Amino acid sequence: MRIRRGAALAAIAVIGVVTTTLAGLVTNVVSAQSRWPPWLRWLQVRPWLSFVVLGAVTAGLAAMLAVLDDRRSGRRNGEPPAHTGDTADPPGAALVLRSLPRDTTAFTDRSAELAALRDSVRTAQEAGSALPVHLIDGMPGVGKTALAVHAAHILSERFPDGQLFVNLNGHTPGRTPVQPGEALAALLTAAGVPTHQIPVGDDIGAVTEARAAMWRSRLADKKALLILDNAAGYRQLEPLLPGGGGCLVLVTSRKRLAGQEEVILPVDALPPRHAVELFVRLSARPADELDHGVLNELVRLCGYLPLGISLLAARLRHHPSWSARDLYERLVATQDRLGELRSGERAITATFDLSHRDLPPERQRFFRRLGCYPGTDLDAYAGAALGEVPVAEARRHLDGLYDDHLIEEHPGSRYRLHDLLRDYARGLAAEGDDMDHLQSVQRVCAYYLCALAVANGHLVRSGAMVPPPPDGARRLETPALASRVDALSWLENERANILACIRRAHGLALYDTVIRLAVAMAPFLRQAGPWDQAVGLHRTAAEAARRTGDEQALANALAELGVVRRFMAAYPDAVAALDEAVAHYDAVGDLRGKADALNQLGIVWYLTADNEDAARAQTDALGLYRRLGYRLGQANALADLGMVWRQTSRFEAAVETQSEALAIYRELGDRYGEANSLRDLGVVHRLLGAYDLAARHHRQAFDIYVDLDDREHQAYALNEQGVVRRLTGDPEGARAAHRQALTYFTELGDRYGRANSVLLLGTVERASGDAAAALSLSEEALATFRELGSRGGEAAALSELGVARGMLGDPDGAAEAFTRGLELLRALGNRYGEAEVLNNWGTLLADTTPDTARDHFRRALALARDIGSPSEQARATEGVERCDRTADAG
Repeated sequence: MRIRRGAALAAIAVIGVVTTTLAGLVTNVVSAQSRWPPWLRWLQVRPWLSFVVLGAVTAGLAAMLAVLDDRRSGRRNGEPPAHTGDTADPPGAALVLRSLPRDTTAFTDRSAELAALRDSVRTAQEAGSALPVHLIDGMPGVGKTALAVHAAHILSERFPDGQLFVNLNGHTPGRTPVQPGEALAALLTAAGVPTHQIPVGDDIGAVTEARAAMWRSRLADKKALLILDNAAGYRQLEPLLPGGGGCLVLVTSRKRLAGQEEVILPVDALPPRHAVELFVRLSARPADELDHGVLNELVRLCGYLPLGISLLAARLRHHPSWSARDLYERLVATQDRLGELRSGERAITATFDLSHRDLPPERQRFFRRLGCYPGTDLDAYAGAALGEVPVAEARRHLDGLYDDHLIEEHPGSRYRLHDLLRDYARGLAAEGDDMDHLQSVQRVCAYYLCALAVANGHLVRSGAMVPPPPDGARRLETPALASRVDALSWLENERANILACIRRAHGLALYDTVIRLAVAMAPFLRQAGPWDQAVGLHRTAAEAARRTGDEQALANALAELGVVRRFMAAYPDAVAALDEAVAHYDAVGDLRGKADALNQLGIVWYLTADNEDAARAQTDALGLYRRLGYRLGQANALADLGMVWRQTSRFEAAVETQSEALAIYRELGDRYGEANSLRDLGVVHRLLGAYDLAARHHRQAFDIYVDLDDREHQAYALNEQGVVRRLTGDPEGARAAHRQALTYFTELGDRYGRANSVLLLGTVERASGDAAAALSLSEEALATFRELGSRGGEAAALSELGVARGMLGDPDGAAEAFTRGLELLRALGNRYGEAEVLNNWGTLLADTTPDTARDHFRRALALARDIGSPSEQARATEGVERCDRTADAG
């Protein structure tokens, strides 16, 4: 496509040059008989120069016009606009169904298209070749989606690994087309990929490529069926295509998206005979009672489109006293009133208008308000809020509209409008009071805030603040969410709709609503991700807060942004956001918010091993929490401060603060905090050589994490159990624990945890004598730690790398790794790590240069005594004695 467009541009430019050259020659010949104005005389006396200049100018103009036209055509063709990474636009999300939509009763004929599709699939599968993408195109209302869904139901047994349906909103009124990255995130989640494992980042192009690669890998050996409905263009579509040849992809679009290897299945209006058959079947009237001449006119007037035919037939079915002639006369009268429309639009709109006017007044009002709904699909609860009616009445309206073919039903008692009907409903809403549209959006947003308050009650930790619903909204009915599982399931179903509501509220300048919804969605997005979606949401909330001058809301948005940035290991961005949040909390006098932000800052600095800053932040946060009497905050700050003391080898202080945190967590019944404190106490006791006590703490922590279904922290506990097993002579048990942790971290997308698991596996291999494996694993971990900016991780990896190099006969490489590791550990204040490296280095040199080795052991011994580490003291003492024996023997 690009080559053809480039050739066209070149042709235009060449034609422009030739034409201008000829024009210049003729003009100069003629004009030589008369004098030109002085300011043009230089062109007349230099004719070749004149037409060369004119030719170049024309060529440039032609190319410029072509480029401009290309940009316009990209928009005209419905290609979704590219997104930049640094934007405050509200994030979007795709709606993905994990099962096929219900097969429609309005489906008829299409035998040729179905036969072609079945033959194509059978031929490819029998030959063992890759299945081509099948593109179903045609005009609106012609039945493209119905054909795709019907075919998918027929072929589903051939694709046992699942069926997925995603609406790309390519031509959905009021919705921007789904971006490929958003669609990929939703598809990966629907395919079972944990959301924390889905790639995130600020570079939209790179993230989309990474997600596309993961999607292709996920389906590489699968036989799955994927419907990509309502595609805007090939650019939106291409990243979503599976890599393996065993998957069937059905694409529907109003545009012709012909590629190189795709099978095109154009869908035209029904043949007159089949159109009449469909009408008779849906009208539930005996065929011999209907005037077939009138039926032919009816289906002709609605353009032989299945959508229009189903609506007309429903009208006749619901009016037993009408004849086909009565229906025809009403339709003709309606079309006359819509005469300003084009014939195709007039035909389909007339059927909509006739169906709408036949509804009871209260259902007309309900349908009109559906045109105000920002989301893609809805249930009775959202419908009730939108229509300002009880849920039971909303359910009756939705069922009635489904019976009248004005709305489609999806699995889970959810409903959606066909794009044409959505456009029609929006038009009806636009004809009414502008305030009605605004209030409808406000009501549905208020409903989501109420439901989110219920869901968040199951998600946030005990004692943490749950964003309350807006005043006056508590009377709204919400779904029964009895458990955390119910809450997460509801949130996953409604994610795309809530984000669409935030977009609409932002567009209507309902900034307070934007802020409230962002706060209410934060706990879910913290846990479920994808985190780049959360970043977009909190940036939008921050912009809304700045527009309204709400400094409190701005501080909250920045604090949430900082937390998510920490999850993404974007530590400088996290510090910047949290620092700004602290300043705004100070300005509004919010001590609790300031303490929370300081606590998060301390965690970031702990992760980057900026221990002095981390200790100061946690100490300040602890002081504020004590001043406020907030016990959970006190426990959190104490636990995080204990981790800093442990990282800086202040083991007695670590045990004291962590034990105090543990007591508060148990007092509050906070099992999550209890498990975290137990795990870190286990680490400290292991460093102190109390292996039995360490193992008991780690086992208790792991059991709690299992009860909480927290796989990430299970992985951390598994790694700690593995270390203790290695130190107590159980390498196989250690290897199994680290491998299980590695699996969990990989699935969750936790790069730091994964690197730590890789490094610990390398340590087990080194202790088992496999230096080559240890070297490879240490190098892999080192590369990741450096990429993440984790100096503590880098130092630990360098220590193991030095040992492995020494075992493989590379003393210079070992010395280089040990030297750099010691530099980092001294900068970090990690004296335990420094003693460990010195002992490792001394062990390497003990048999060849005992004097140098003895010096390393003595320095290690002094550090180990100072920090109270019996294990490293014992290693150093043994090393000194070994060097003395070697010297005596020499």
